[in-house]
Amino acid sequence: MKERLFAWIEAIAASPHPGWWLFGLAFAEASFFPLPPDTLLITLGVVNPERAIWYGLVCTAGSVLGGAAGYTIGLYGGRPILYRLFNQTKVAAVERLYDRYNAWATGIAGLTPIPYKVFTIGGGSFKINFRVFMLASLASRGFRFMVEGVLLYYFGSAVRDFLYREFNWLSIALVVLGVAGFWVVHHVGRRAHRNAEAMDGE
Repeated sequence: MKERLFAWIEAIAASPHPGWWLFGLAFAEASFFPLPPDTLLITLGVVNPERAIWYGLVCTAGSVLGGAAGYTIGLYGGRPILYRLFNQTKVAAVERLYDRYNAWATGIAGLTPIPYKVFTIGGGSFKINFRVFMLASLASRGFRFMVEGVLLYYFGSAVRDFLYREFNWLSIALVVLGVAGFWVVHHVGRRAHRNAEAMDGE
């Protein structure tokens, strides 16, 4: 199975328009398909390192638009489609994250190996704010895929084995950075709001 998967990825990399395949895979993974696009992105970046950053942008665009499609599926399908596609434990975990972090939970999910479609479809099902959902999706997916693209652009095949081997650890590091970033933005925003209220009261 693994050998066939890699053979399929190598065939796509050798095709005339691999960027379209990458876009389609990223779109599908964010809404209904189980295979993450990172493997194809890394392979394309190794084959054509001079286009790796472009591939990162293509992957980001496909994933963000696919996330919007997943949101739409959840919005109109509601909880029944969530329970049909995913087990109740996953749905309950996603709902708890959305209850706690609102649409920013999408940003955390976009950096991790957690199936992204659970969050995109869940975002629509739970009627999360769509604008914040899209901003979080763009920030997290863009950060993830552009980091991979930039590394491949500068280091090419030398970074391939490292990305494959340490992908889960890198994902955890990205989550920590992402959560720290959201925490800073949240607290800076609260402080600015308090200062503005204090100035108005003077």
